[in-house]
Order: sequence, then structure tokens, then C-alpha cells
Amino acid sequence: MDIIETIKEQIESNNILLYMKGSPNQPQCGFSARTVEALMACGERFAYVDILSNPEIRTNLPGYANWPTFPQLWVGGELVGGCDIITEMFESGELQTLIKDTAGVQAAE
Repeated sequence: MDIIETIKEQIESNNILLYMKGSPNQPQCGFSARTVEALMACGERFAYVDILSNPEIRTNLPGYANWPTFPQLWVGGELVGGCDIITEMFESGELQTLIKDTAGVQAAE
């Protein structure tokens, strides 16, 4: 399978998906750690892809997403953004609403 097809499939198959360095239990950079912290505080399950273990995804996702950095949070098939955007959304309460609403849709399916 082509790497772009793999990325599309990952995004379509997971309502809440984080492309990050490391894993939620062992983030490998401060930006990934802060993003995971905000996501975990929302209290819903999310999928993740460790881009350090997937160099093809690390190389190709920025072009596909038109977003140059990691982490990248995708919710409902749409790119939400990176660490700064996620942190701001969390502080305003917007992230919690988005995550709960998306998780609720997933549970209803």
C-alpha cells in the first residue's frame, strides 16, 4: 500500500488520532508530551502513531497535511493542529468539547 493511502486510512479509521514522537506513555519530545497531557485530560481514548518508528509517515505526512511540524492532531478526519493550537484550545475549553463530541459520535456508530 502506498504511504499516502496508509495515512488516509489511519485518519479515516480513527476519529481522534495523534501523530507524535514516541507514545502517550513515553513521549519523545516536549511538544508531544504537552499535547498528550491536554488530550488525556479530556478523558477520551485516542489513537496515536509514533512517527519516530514510522519514518515514511514522518517524511510524507507534512506534505499531505500541509502542516510542517509534529505533533499533529486529527479529529473527525480534519487536522486540528499542533502543540500550540491544542494547548490554547485546551485552556479555552474548546478541545474538551471537540473531543467529547467526536468521541460521542464514535460511540453512537
